[in-house]
Amino acid sequence: MECLGLEKVHNGKYLKNYEISYRNRQGKEKKYEIVSRRELRGIQDLGADPSGVSVVATCRDRMLLLREFRMGVNRNIYNLCAGMLEPGETLEACVERELLEETGLKLVKIKKILPPSFAAVAISDTTTYIVFAEVEGEPDSGGTSANEEIRAGLYTREQVKKLLNTEQFSSRAQMAAYFFSETTPGTTHLGGGGKNDDGLFFGKERARCNYAQKDSLTNS
Repeated sequence: MECLGLEKVHNGKYLKNYEISYRNRQGKEKKYEIVSRRELRGIQDLGADPSGVSVVATCRDRMLLLREFRMGVNRNIYNLCAGMLEPGETLEACVERELLEETGLKLVKIKKILPPSFAAVAISDTTTYIVFAEVEGEPDSGGTSANEEIRAGLYTREQVKKLLNTEQFSSRAQMAAYFFSETTPGTTHLGGGGKNDDGLFFGKERARCNYAQKDSLTNS
């Protein structure tokens, strides 16, 4: 397989459509359609600059999940706190801002930052960071933007297990929620270095949290 070049075919306000010319394994030239958030000058720009962040956040022994209306699928889904990097903004500043805007929670500590990964590799070159974080506070409802409908909540493992069986998720949120629901406090995990580490999902409880939920699933 060989990429030969790309051409912009539509310039939307937020997304740009491109056709990639490539040669397949039989030597035939083909076209492949993608969208990008960025202006691409050529093949070399595909996936070159990360554009945003998704945050896998916990407060003590609960996981942060957002129930939000997504226009692209015309329904509510459970998602991670996520957003776009603004020009000149550091990754930590972006995480702090998105947490505050979408959930009202305060960033306590970034536990782990994974290298940029492709968000929708079949249709886009968009790459984002996955950040594991510890947060504190009481989640707000609604977010700060009139263009977003968000209800943030902190969920126990048992609550997350129930949501996974009854609700729709984004793929990244679904995977993170599943692994959170299957972990046992005190064991090795992605967010830290080992069973004695003050980790993302469990370990010593250093952050003070005020939980809005009084029963099992107040946000569903």
